[in-house]
Amino acid sequence: MKRGFIFLMFFINSFFVFAQTEVGPEGNKLLWGLLVLLLLPVVFLAGRFLERKKEGAKKKPLFKRSRLSIQLEKDRVYFPDFITLSIQNTGNNAVDLDQPLLIFSNFWLKRNFRLKGMHNRQIYPLYLEAGKTHKLEIDLNRFYRHDKSLKKYPKSKIVIYDVKGKRFGSRSIFLRKTLFKW
Repeated sequence: MKRGFIFLMFFINSFFVFAQTEVGPEGNKLLWGLLVLLLLPVVFLAGRFLERKKEGAKKKPLFKRSRLSIQLEKDRVYFPDFITLSIQNTGNNAVDLDQPLLIFSNFWLKRNFRLKGMHNRQIYPLYLEAGKTHKLEIDLNRFYRHDKSLKKYPKSKIVIYDVKGKRFGSRSIFLRKTLFKW
């Protein structure tokens, strides 16, 4: 009862506090503030436009965007020996790629491998400029020699990461026929 009475008193007092008349900003001050807010982006965009008109100046994009197009192709429909990974930088700035992660997956089991390069050469981390394409040919027999049970895994997946840890995307393919596709 005592708590209810105290709550009611605070509730009634709040009406008196909010009932005061407030004086807003004058019309001129509000108009000038709005004009300054609208003028800032116009000045910024005009400066960028004039900077681009200079001859010999390198054109910089207004917004930096990192985007990759990833494709996986196999040499045969079932039980391929080689997988070709194609990575194209479709963004407008360069990307520093970390080692791709190759995942062989069964329905419940997964095996992860980091790809270091090809032909016993380490090529990662890889600096991929805007508009450039990188192709990596992956020999699956090398993994099958490492572990014979990998031939039973029907699905293979590649995940691409940035050096800083940002995940760019993944692609997966089926290496053999399965009853269920997941």
